[in-house]
Amino acid sequence: MAFEPPQRLVRALGESLPDADDWVDRLPGAAEQAVAVRELTVERVQVPGGRSSLVVLVRRPDGTPAVLKLAPPRARPESERAALAHWDGRGAVQLVEPFVAEGVLLLERLHPDVSVRSLPEAKALLEAAGTLRRLWVEPPGEHVFETVAERTARQAAAMRGASAEVSGLVSAALDARESLLAAPPEERLLHGTFRQSKVLAGTRSPWLAVGPDPVVGECAFDLARLVRDRVEDLIASPSGAATTRRRIKRLAESLEVDQERLRGWTLFRAVESGVRALRVGRPRDAELLLEFAGWL
Repeated sequence: MAFEPPQRLVRALGESLPDADDWVDRLPGAAEQAVAVRELTVERVQVPGGRSSLVVLVRRPDGTPAVLKLAPPRARPESERAALAHWDGRGAVQLVEPFVAEGVLLLERLHPDVSVRSLPEAKALLEAAGTLRRLWVEPPGEHVFETVAERTARQAAAMRGASAEVSGLVSAALDARESLLAAPPEERLLHGTFRQSKVLAGTRSPWLAVGPDPVVGECAFDLARLVRDRVEDLIASPSGAATTRRRIKRLAESLEVDQERLRGWTLFRAVESGVRALRVGRPRDAELLLEFAGWL
């Protein structure tokens, strides 16, 4: 079959990767080769799919359903592989391929169209938080993962070039980062990009995390992205600011994370995402994120 990259993936890579066109052009051939080498039967390409990889629903030679995932180097697929191997199915999707192929992952099949986001908001947050707790483990010795300090240093450098109209929020976010990095309370392996849509229904476990961009650091950094889930609903609500503050308190207490540290990382990550959205020409997303950040 023809492996046509979903438009969502093409647009997202065009925003973030300078050589995206070359990788996308090579993608159909790479997918065909990955399928042939593993003797897989293709069912369909997952649409709309993700923003950093091609996801193909397949069956292995014995008929077992699986997922074939192809990602460019910038998406750090080898880091994802290392994290999934370390978790070994505890709270996360399981690797099912014993050998390593650059940029290619073969994973157990979850229910790709059923995420925890399909639940009512309160239940979704509860289930997502419970899944996240299982991922927070000691990183392996001599690990290859980026640290929170390293990742946010790159992000902070990009934020400093933001327009004057958001300079106040940027300054507050950068100050929060400096304070938070001064004395991190723990060092754990984190998902890195955790949100409700990254938690899918499974068979061996009700909910499992997918699509990590793993990083090593404090738990509050990981939880911060979950705080702003369904940000469009929060902004549309007259009680959005109060709801956000309650959400921070509830999540911090349920996962035993310091509330002020969670608020600080939520501020930094929201401003960073908002500034990046401005930079790549997504003004509506930027407006939502920066308004949300202003509540913090």
